[in-house]
Amino acid sequence: MTLISTILEIVAPVFILALVGFTWVKLGFEYRIQFITRLAMTLSVPALMFTALMKTEVPLSALSEVALAAFVAYALLTIAFVIVAKALGLNMATYLNPLIFGNTGNVGLPLALFAFGDEGLGYALAVFAVMIVGSFTFGIWLVSGGGSPLKVLKEPVVWATGLGVLFLSQGWQTPRFLTNSLEMIGQITIPLLLITLGVAIARLKASSFGAAIWLSALKTVMSIGVAWGAGLYFGLTGAAFGVLVLQVATPVAVTSYLLAEKYGADAEAVAGLVVVSTMMSVLALPLLLAFVI
Repeated sequence: MTLISTILEIVAPVFILALVGFTWVKLGFEYRIQFITRLAMTLSVPALMFTALMKTEVPLSALSEVALAAFVAYALLTIAFVIVAKALGLNMATYLNPLIFGNTGNVGLPLALFAFGDEGLGYALAVFAVMIVGSFTFGIWLVSGGGSPLKVLKEPVVWATGLGVLFLSQGWQTPRFLTNSLEMIGQITIPLLLITLGVAIARLKASSFGAAIWLSALKTVMSIGVAWGAGLYFGLTGAAFGVLVLQVATPVAVTSYLLAEKYGADAEAVAGLVVVSTMMSVLALPLLLAFVI
């Protein structure tokens, strides 16, 4: 019973806040998702990244090891899903990006924080940074069939991560008044991301869920297996191992749908993946937590 209550304490806030966003839209209230997303990715997420990295007590070497394990996990998933897509005749531009990259921001960061505290958030941000760089370079290239890797340099999250790593490595701290201000901005990130996730799911339109069901199940199983293997290979333990597996196993991100819509891929198919994989995660993530906490 103790394990069940612990998992419920971790998972319930994530899905309750997402449900708030979902219900808000269904009641007909306005929610400007483009503005909120821009606010989060331009201001609150970078503030959270910078302050969490600057203040973390996790050694830089440990964060680097988790980031490297995440890179290897995503690389292995890429190879695996390229093989699957070719074998099944799936459209690469539509399916590869959502199958490889999960929702490490909206879902992964809150879960890591609630499950492992500030230490877990530090590790989760390391995985999130790897995903952001991969998604805005390789991910966009997959969907659009082109694009420059330099696009990632336009993302404030990337600069905040680099600056946070620099401050951590040198033992620097910003003045207390600035740290307090940045922390307050960063604290709005997780509630905003979760509510926005619910809003986005409520607005998605997907007419067919047949392929989405088995592809979402395949993504979940393969992501867990690959992340688990990468964690063992790099000798990760405790929070580092748990966060790596949780982050890589997160459901398909809403950003995958937005990229598909922007670059002319099958956005409706991706919408189905987002909805189905998120619904599956309601059961899959609590079960996974039982093994990693």
